[in-house]
Amino acid sequence: MRLTRETLIKIARDTANERARISRRIICIYLTGSVLSDAPLLGGTTDIDLIVIHDSDPIQPREIVRLSDEIHLDIGHFSQSMFHQPRHLRADPWFGPFIYSKPMVLYETHHWFDFIQAATGAQFFQPDYVIQRASALSQRARQIWMELGLNAEEPHPLRVYHYLETLENAGNALVCLTDEGKPLAERRFMLQMPHRLQAFGQPDLISELVGLLVRDPAGLEENWPLWLASWKEAYQTVSRQENIPPRLHACRQLYYERAAAALWEESPSAAMWLLLRTWTLAVSHLPGNSPASTGWQSACQFLGLDAASFASRLQFLDQYLDRVEETLDAWGNINGVSTLSET
Repeated sequence: MRLTRETLIKIARDTANERARISRRIICIYLTGSVLSDAPLLGGTTDIDLIVIHDSDPIQPREIVRLSDEIHLDIGHFSQSMFHQPRHLRADPWFGPFIYSKPMVLYETHHWFDFIQAATGAQFFQPDYVIQRASALSQRARQIWMELGLNAEEPHPLRVYHYLETLENAGNALVCLTDEGKPLAERRFMLQMPHRLQAFGQPDLISELVGLLVRDPAGLEENWPLWLASWKEAYQTVSRQENIPPRLHACRQLYYERAAAALWEESPSAAMWLLLRTWTLAVSHLPGNSPASTGWQSACQFLGLDAASFASRLQFLDQYLDRVEETLDAWGNINGVSTLSET
Protein backbone atom coordinates (compact mmCIF):
# COMPACT_ATOMS: atom_id res chain seq x y z
CA MET A 1 0.00 0.00 0.00
CA ARG A 2 1.22 3.49 -0.87
CA LEU A 3 1.07 5.41 2.37
CA THR A 4 0.11 9.07 2.03
CA ARG A 5 -1.41 11.47 4.51
CA GLU A 6 -4.70 11.17 2.66
CA THR A 7 -4.62 7.36 2.85
CA LEU A 8 -3.97 7.45 6.58
CA ILE A 9 -6.77 9.94 7.20
CA LYS A 10 -9.19 7.77 5.21
CA ILE A 11 -8.27 4.77 7.37
CA ALA A 12 -8.91 6.92 10.46
CA ARG A 13 -12.31 8.03 9.12
CA ASP A 14 -13.35 4.49 8.24
CA THR A 15 -12.31 3.26 11.67
CA ALA A 16 -14.21 6.03 13.43
CA ASN A 17 -17.37 5.37 11.40
CA GLU A 18 -17.19 1.66 12.18
CA ARG A 19 -16.62 2.21 15.91
CA ALA A 20 -19.46 4.73 16.14
CA ARG A 21 -21.79 2.39 14.28
CA ILE A 22 -21.06 -0.47 16.68
CA SER A 23 -21.32 1.47 19.96
CA ARG A 24 -23.86 4.10 20.94
CA ARG A 25 -21.81 4.91 24.04
CA ILE A 26 -19.26 6.83 21.97
CA ILE A 27 -19.62 10.61 22.19
CA CYS A 28 -16.63 11.71 20.11
CA ILE A 29 -13.71 10.34 18.10
CA TYR A 30 -10.88 12.55 16.95
CA LEU A 31 -7.59 12.10 15.16
CA THR A 32 -4.41 13.56 16.60
CA GLY A 33 -0.66 13.01 16.38
CA SER A 34 1.78 12.74 13.49
CA VAL A 35 -0.78 11.84 10.81
CA LEU A 36 -1.92 15.47 10.91
CA SER A 37 1.63 16.73 10.34
CA ASP A 38 3.38 17.36 7.04
CA ALA A 39 5.59 14.30 7.57
CA PRO A 40 3.54 11.53 9.21
CA LEU A 41 6.02 8.77 8.37
CA LEU A 42 9.32 8.13 10.10
CA GLY A 43 11.33 5.27 8.68
CA GLY A 44 8.34 4.50 6.48
CA THR A 45 6.14 3.73 9.48
CA THR A 46 3.56 5.52 11.59
CA ASP A 47 0.68 4.97 13.97
CA ILE A 48 -2.78 6.47 13.64
CA ASP A 49 -3.62 8.12 16.96
CA LEU A 50 -7.32 8.11 17.72
CA ILE A 51 -8.97 9.41 20.88
CA VAL A 52 -12.37 7.89 21.67
CA ILE A 53 -14.60 9.57 24.28
CA HIS A 54 -17.25 7.38 25.93
CA ASP A 55 -20.29 8.31 28.01
CA SER A 56 -18.91 6.22 30.91
CA ASP A 57 -15.69 4.47 31.90
CA PRO A 58 -14.28 2.53 28.93
CA ILE A 59 -13.44 -1.17 29.18
CA GLN A 60 -9.79 -0.58 28.31
CA PRO A 61 -7.71 2.63 28.36
CA ARG A 62 -5.59 1.89 25.31
CA GLU A 63 -5.86 -0.35 22.28
CA ILE A 64 -3.29 -1.28 19.62
CA VAL A 65 -4.59 -2.68 16.32
CA ARG A 66 -2.23 -3.90 13.61
CA LEU A 67 -3.12 -2.87 10.06
CA SER A 68 0.12 -3.76 8.28
CA ASP A 69 3.85 -3.94 8.98
CA GLU A 70 4.05 -0.18 8.47
CA ILE A 71 0.96 1.16 10.25
CA HIS A 72 -1.23 0.41 13.25
CA LEU A 73 -4.00 2.09 15.18
CA ASP A 74 -3.16 3.49 18.61
CA ILE A 75 -6.53 4.17 20.23
CA GLY A 76 -6.90 5.92 23.57
CA HIS A 77 -10.23 5.48 25.36
CA PHE A 78 -11.49 8.05 27.88
CA SER A 79 -14.65 8.81 29.80
CA GLN A 80 -16.40 12.11 29.19
CA SER A 81 -16.20 12.71 32.95
CA MET A 82 -12.62 13.96 32.62
CA PHE A 83 -13.91 16.73 30.34
CA HIS A 84 -16.67 17.98 32.65
CA GLN A 85 -14.63 21.09 33.47
CA PRO A 86 -12.76 21.78 30.23
CA ARG A 87 -11.31 25.01 31.63
CA HIS A 88 -8.99 22.82 33.70
CA LEU A 89 -7.60 21.29 30.50
CA ARG A 90 -5.87 24.62 29.80
CA ALA A 91 -3.40 23.65 32.53
CA ASP A 92 -2.99 20.04 31.39
CA PRO A 93 0.37 19.72 29.56
CA TRP A 94 -0.79 16.86 27.34
CA PHE A 95 -4.53 17.05 26.71
CA GLY A 96 -4.68 20.84 26.56
CA PRO A 97 -2.13 21.50 23.79
CA PHE A 98 -3.38 18.67 21.59
CA ILE A 99 -6.98 19.82 21.88
CA TYR A 100 -5.96 23.43 21.25
CA SER A 101 -3.98 22.44 18.14
CA LYS A 102 -7.22 21.47 16.41
CA PRO A 103 -7.24 17.70 15.97
CA MET A 104 -9.46 16.30 13.25
CA VAL A 105 -12.90 15.42 14.58
CA LEU A 106 -14.15 12.27 12.88
CA TYR A 107 -17.33 11.73 14.87
CA GLU A 108 -19.22 13.63 17.56
CA THR A 109 -22.69 13.99 19.01
CA HIS A 110 -24.39 17.32 19.72
CA HIS A 111 -21.26 19.33 18.79
CA TRP A 112 -19.57 17.96 21.91
CA PHE A 113 -16.02 18.64 20.77
CA ASP A 114 -16.79 22.18 19.61
CA PHE A 115 -17.73 23.10 23.17
CA ILE A 116 -14.69 21.35 24.70
CA GLN A 117 -12.27 22.97 22.29
CA ALA A 118 -13.74 26.44 22.73
CA ALA A 119 -13.57 26.20 26.53
CA THR A 120 -10.04 24.78 26.48
CA GLY A 121 -8.70 27.22 23.92
CA ALA A 122 -9.90 30.39 25.62
CA GLN A 123 -6.86 32.24 27.04
CA PHE A 124 -4.79 29.12 26.33
CA PHE A 125 -1.51 31.02 25.90
CA GLN A 126 -2.14 33.34 28.81
CA PRO A 127 1.11 33.21 30.86
CA ASP A 128 -0.44 31.74 33.98
CA TYR A 129 -1.75 28.74 32.02
CA VAL A 130 1.54 28.31 30.16
CA ILE A 131 3.53 28.23 33.38
CA GLN A 132 1.08 25.78 34.95
CA ARG A 133 1.55 23.33 32.07
CA ALA A 134 5.32 23.66 32.18
CA SER A 135 5.44 23.43 35.97
CA ALA A 136 3.34 20.25 35.98
CA LEU A 137 6.01 18.51 33.91
CA SER A 138 8.91 20.03 35.80
CA GLN A 139 7.41 18.99 39.13
CA ARG A 140 6.80 15.50 37.80
CA ALA A 141 10.46 15.29 36.76
CA ARG A 142 11.57 16.40 40.21
CA GLN A 143 9.23 13.94 41.91
CA ILE A 144 10.61 11.01 39.90
CA TRP A 145 14.18 12.12 40.69
CA MET A 146 13.39 12.17 44.40
CA GLU A 147 11.82 8.71 44.22
CA LEU A 148 14.93 7.42 42.46
CA GLY A 149 16.98 8.56 45.43
CA LEU A 150 14.63 6.93 47.91
CA ASN A 151 14.02 3.63 46.10
CA ALA A 152 17.57 2.42 45.62
CA GLU A 153 16.44 -1.23 45.92
CA GLU A 154 14.17 -0.99 42.89
CA PRO A 155 15.25 -3.26 39.98
CA HIS A 156 17.84 -1.40 37.94
CA PRO A 157 15.95 -1.52 34.59
CA LEU A 158 13.04 0.29 36.27
CA ARG A 159 15.43 2.87 37.72
CA VAL A 160 16.90 3.55 34.30
CA TYR A 161 13.41 3.78 32.81
CA HIS A 162 12.38 6.34 35.44
CA TYR A 163 15.61 8.24 34.79
CA LEU A 164 14.69 8.52 31.10
CA GLU A 165 11.15 9.49 32.07
CA THR A 166 12.64 12.34 34.10
CA LEU A 167 14.58 13.56 31.06
CA GLU A 168 11.42 13.51 28.97
CA ASN A 169 9.43 15.50 31.51
CA ALA A 170 12.23 18.03 32.02
CA GLY A 171 12.70 18.58 28.30
CA ASN A 172 8.98 18.91 27.64
CA ALA A 173 8.62 21.36 30.53
CA LEU A 174 10.89 23.69 28.56
CA VAL A 175 9.04 22.95 25.32
CA CYS A 176 5.79 24.09 26.95
CA LEU A 177 7.25 27.60 27.21
CA THR A 178 7.87 27.87 23.46
CA ASP A 179 5.46 29.37 20.93
CA GLU A 180 3.94 26.05 19.88
CA GLY A 181 3.70 24.81 23.44
CA LYS A 182 2.95 21.20 22.51
CA PRO A 183 5.12 18.53 24.18
CA LEU A 184 7.15 16.20 21.99
CA ALA A 185 6.20 12.58 21.48
CA GLU A 186 8.61 9.71 22.04
CA ARG A 187 9.85 8.91 18.53
CA ARG A 188 10.82 12.46 17.63
CA PHE A 189 11.62 13.73 21.11
CA MET A 190 15.40 14.07 20.87
CA LEU A 191 15.30 14.94 17.15
CA GLN A 192 13.03 17.97 17.50
CA MET A 193 14.15 19.07 20.97
CA PRO A 194 17.19 21.13 19.82
CA HIS A 195 15.07 23.14 17.37
CA ARG A 196 12.33 23.77 19.92
CA LEU A 197 14.74 24.87 22.66
CA GLN A 198 16.56 27.38 20.46
CA ALA A 199 14.01 29.92 21.66
CA PHE A 200 15.81 30.18 25.00
CA GLY A 201 19.16 31.17 23.49
CA GLN A 202 20.87 28.75 25.87
CA PRO A 203 22.44 25.98 23.76
CA ASP A 204 23.82 24.31 26.88
CA LEU A 205 20.25 23.40 27.87
CA ILE A 206 20.26 21.17 24.80
CA SER A 207 23.79 19.81 25.09
CA GLU A 208 23.36 18.99 28.79
CA LEU A 209 20.12 17.14 28.10
CA VAL A 210 21.80 15.08 25.39
CA GLY A 211 24.78 14.52 27.69
CA LEU A 212 22.52 13.02 30.33
CA LEU A 213 21.59 10.39 27.75
CA VAL A 214 24.87 9.92 25.87
CA ARG A 215 27.78 10.71 28.14
CA ASP A 216 30.38 10.30 25.37
CA PRO A 217 29.30 9.96 21.69
CA ALA A 218 32.62 8.30 20.80
CA GLY A 219 31.96 4.63 20.19
CA LEU A 220 28.26 4.93 19.36
CA GLU A 221 28.79 4.08 15.69
CA GLU A 222 30.86 1.02 16.53
CA ASN A 223 28.25 -0.35 18.93
CA TRP A 224 25.06 0.66 17.15
CA PRO A 225 24.57 -2.50 14.98
CA LEU A 226 25.10 -4.79 17.98
CA TRP A 227 22.77 -2.75 20.18
CA LEU A 228 20.06 -2.73 17.55
CA ALA A 229 20.26 -6.51 17.24
CA SER A 230 20.15 -6.93 21.04
CA TRP A 231 17.21 -4.52 21.26
CA LYS A 232 15.35 -6.60 18.68
CA GLU A 233 15.96 -9.80 20.66
CA ALA A 234 14.66 -8.23 23.88
CA TYR A 235 11.63 -6.71 22.17
CA GLN A 236 10.63 -9.94 20.46
CA THR A 237 11.08 -11.86 23.70
CA VAL A 238 8.91 -9.55 25.78
CA SER A 239 6.23 -9.05 23.12
CA ARG A 240 5.41 -12.77 23.33
CA GLN A 241 4.53 -12.42 27.00
CA GLU A 242 1.07 -11.74 28.39
CA ASN A 243 0.03 -8.61 30.28
CA ILE A 244 2.64 -6.29 28.79
CA PRO A 245 2.06 -2.57 28.19
CA PRO A 246 0.40 -1.71 24.86
CA ARG A 247 3.58 0.17 23.91
CA LEU A 248 5.33 -3.20 23.67
CA HIS A 249 2.76 -4.74 21.35
CA ALA A 250 4.42 -6.97 18.75
CA CYS A 251 3.14 -4.85 15.85
CA ARG A 252 5.06 -1.83 17.16
CA GLN A 253 8.48 -3.45 16.72
CA LEU A 254 9.02 -2.15 13.18
CA TYR A 255 7.45 1.16 14.18
CA TYR A 256 10.36 1.64 16.58
CA GLU A 257 13.05 -0.26 14.69
CA ARG A 258 12.70 1.52 11.36
CA ALA A 259 12.30 4.88 13.05
CA ALA A 260 15.51 4.34 15.02
CA ALA A 261 17.36 3.36 11.85
CA ALA A 262 16.11 6.48 10.06
CA LEU A 263 16.99 8.71 13.01
CA TRP A 264 20.50 7.26 13.15
CA GLU A 265 21.29 8.77 9.75
CA GLU A 266 20.30 12.25 10.92
CA SER A 267 20.92 12.29 14.68
CA PRO A 268 22.59 9.39 16.53
CA SER A 269 21.53 10.81 19.89
CA ALA A 270 17.88 10.89 18.75
CA ALA A 271 18.19 7.28 17.60
CA MET A 272 19.82 6.30 20.89
CA TRP A 273 16.98 7.95 22.82
CA LEU A 274 14.31 5.92 21.04
CA LEU A 275 16.29 2.70 21.24
CA LEU A 276 17.12 3.03 24.93
CA ARG A 277 13.62 4.14 25.98
CA THR A 278 11.91 1.16 24.37
CA TRP A 279 14.75 -1.25 25.19
CA THR A 280 14.68 -0.33 28.86
CA LEU A 281 10.90 -0.71 29.00
CA ALA A 282 11.19 -4.14 27.41
CA VAL A 283 13.96 -5.31 29.76
CA SER A 284 12.00 -4.07 32.80
CA HIS A 285 9.31 -6.64 31.88
CA LEU A 286 11.78 -9.53 31.50
CA PRO A 287 13.00 -11.80 34.30
CA GLY A 288 16.17 -10.48 35.89
CA ASN A 289 18.21 -13.42 34.63
CA SER A 290 16.90 -13.33 31.06
CA PRO A 291 19.66 -13.72 28.42
CA ALA A 292 17.78 -11.11 26.37
CA SER A 293 18.83 -8.48 28.95
CA THR A 294 22.58 -8.94 28.45
CA GLY A 295 22.95 -6.50 25.57
CA TRP A 296 21.01 -3.83 27.44
CA GLN A 297 23.28 -4.19 30.44
CA SER A 298 26.36 -3.70 28.24
CA ALA A 299 24.83 -0.63 26.61
CA CYS A 300 24.02 0.90 30.01
CA GLN A 301 27.60 0.34 31.14
CA PHE A 302 28.90 2.09 28.02
CA LEU A 303 26.48 4.99 28.53
CA GLY A 304 27.28 5.34 32.24
CA LEU A 305 23.82 4.22 33.29
CA ASP A 306 24.87 1.00 34.96
CA ALA A 307 24.25 0.44 38.66
CA ALA A 308 27.80 1.41 39.63
CA SER A 309 27.58 4.78 37.88
CA PHE A 310 23.94 5.57 38.56
CA ALA A 311 24.35 7.64 41.72
CA SER A 312 26.73 9.96 39.90
CA ARG A 313 24.30 10.35 37.00
CA LEU A 314 21.53 11.26 39.43
CA GLN A 315 23.70 14.10 40.74
CA PHE A 316 24.10 15.51 37.23
CA LEU A 317 20.37 15.04 36.68
CA ASP A 318 19.68 17.02 39.86
CA GLN A 319 21.79 19.90 38.51
CA TYR A 320 19.94 19.83 35.20
CA LEU A 321 16.57 19.90 36.93
CA ASP A 322 17.79 22.95 38.85
CA ARG A 323 18.51 24.61 35.50
CA VAL A 324 15.05 23.75 34.21
CA GLU A 325 13.37 25.12 37.33
CA GLU A 326 15.44 28.31 37.15
CA THR A 327 14.47 28.73 33.49
CA LEU A 328 10.79 28.39 34.38
CA ASP A 329 11.19 30.90 37.21
CA ALA A 330 12.92 33.38 34.90
CA TRP A 331 10.20 32.98 32.25
CA GLY A 332 7.55 33.49 34.92
CA ASN A 333 9.24 36.64 36.23
CA ILE A 334 9.43 38.12 32.73
CA ASN A 335 5.77 37.36 32.14
CA GLY A 336 4.53 38.36 35.57
CA VAL A 337 3.47 34.94 36.82
CA SER A 338 4.75 32.45 39.37
CA THR A 339 5.40 28.75 38.89
CA LEU A 340 3.05 28.30 41.86
CA SER A 341 0.19 30.28 40.29
CA GLU A 342 -3.23 28.71 40.04
CA THR A 343 -6.46 29.60 38.30
